[in-house]
Amino acid sequence: MGADEGPMMGSEPSMNLPVDEEVLPDLSHVQSIHILGICGTAMGTFAGLLVQRGYNVTGSDAGVYPPMSTQLEALGIALMDGYRAENLDHNPDLVIIGNVIRRNNPEATAVRQRQLLHTSFPRALGALFLEGRHPIVLAGTHGKTTTTAITAHLLHHAGLDPSFLVGGIPLNFGQSFRLGDGPHFVLEGDEYDTAYFDKVPKFKHYRPQTSVLTSVEFDHADIYEDLAAVEKAFDLLTERTAANNGCLIACHGDEGAQRLERRAPQSLKRRPYLSSKGLDVDQIKVSDTGYHLALKRSGRFIGDLLVPMYGRHNVANALAAYEVAASVGLKHDEIAAGMACFQGVKRRMERRGHQKDILVFDDFAHHPTAVKTTLEGVRERHPKQRILAIFEPRSATSCRKVFQQPYLEAFDPADLVWIAANARAAELPEDQRFLPEDLVAQLNERGADAHFGVDVAQIVDDVGREAKKNDLIIVMSNGGFGGIHQKILDRLAEGA
Repeated sequence: MGADEGPMMGSEPSMNLPVDEEVLPDLSHVQSIHILGICGTAMGTFAGLLVQRGYNVTGSDAGVYPPMSTQLEALGIALMDGYRAENLDHNPDLVIIGNVIRRNNPEATAVRQRQLLHTSFPRALGALFLEGRHPIVLAGTHGKTTTTAITAHLLHHAGLDPSFLVGGIPLNFGQSFRLGDGPHFVLEGDEYDTAYFDKVPKFKHYRPQTSVLTSVEFDHADIYEDLAAVEKAFDLLTERTAANNGCLIACHGDEGAQRLERRAPQSLKRRPYLSSKGLDVDQIKVSDTGYHLALKRSGRFIGDLLVPMYGRHNVANALAAYEVAASVGLKHDEIAAGMACFQGVKRRMERRGHQKDILVFDDFAHHPTAVKTTLEGVRERHPKQRILAIFEPRSATSCRKVFQQPYLEAFDPADLVWIAANARAAELPEDQRFLPEDLVAQLNERGADAHFGVDVAQIVDDVGREAKKNDLIIVMSNGGFGGIHQKILDRLAEGA
């Protein structure tokens, strides 16, 4: 999801509704809500939550099409294709503006001209849903979605009836949002900015009482200049958690997360994991069903845990969720029972199908670290099978040259590699573009068997010829990748 540029709306003398104040005006009168950019993943999810609460929701977007359009229409949401002033003629009580909307967007301009009450999605979430709740905010460069999904599942499995909002679809629930009657609201805490008039990380508005910090490294090069800027954003999370007399659950297996914990306010309660001072792993075994852990706390054995996922990174994610569950009072046996039946998250090593004993998986990995840990996890679970890795540089991170070198080691666990064309090359100056052809050449110099994929059709044809019985095909992209998963399955069904 792209960022936008422009001055803060608060600088406009004509704006008399204090959308940039820390506290919004009283929203008790709000019944109708209009969303600009409603078909984005986060905005569409939030729209569903609003409908579940009973609000009358409408929305607009550029290019309204399935599957999101059909999902929203099924919720009774009236959708408007394209941005125009007339979309506001029903005079909504509140307008929520997504972070893909630019300041000069005609509908956003009309919102200001008509002086309609408006705000960002994160601030609206905080104001409408988090008052009187216990927000659990799961943040970090990697693992946010999976850790949020596991946490929501553990609390729900134990009968705590949590609400949640996550940037993926937990397979145990089949949807990315839920409004429960329990006190806990489990939230994926994104460090990306919120709107053109609200240039702060989303989690700033989430009123955290329990915060998780999985990892911290440089990411989102389109809005953060360097690692120091990223760390400054996460400082907001620890400061807000401390201000709420809350608790930080930080991963001591990650140097960046440890560094942020050390500089966090001293008043902040701490429950580290992968740490000799807190929750840790005494023994770990790998099987076809996942990772079997013997857990200890401060050196003392507390029980066994099955983590039914791929990759050591997901062991860390599971431990973060475990510690959240323990912090709200769940016992080990309750947590272990919930963990054992966690089904995963859509697009996180999701098995898309198989043909002729060849499995095809879909994964959201796009940062070099995520690509590396995903492939390492597959190799660890399947040491004797060939791995065919297919990667599309599409995200704001992966399409930039700054990450070109780190990708060199990311593909080491794979037997064959295809790197697709840079999906966003035209949006960037030449000296900032990630160059797939160069990466392929460098990978081959390291001894890899790497190929440049000019387009989806070529990759599908290549994979169809190269794949053999028992191979594992791992497709990695943060987008749809031209429907490549099903096309590969169809090609495999056809044979040579």
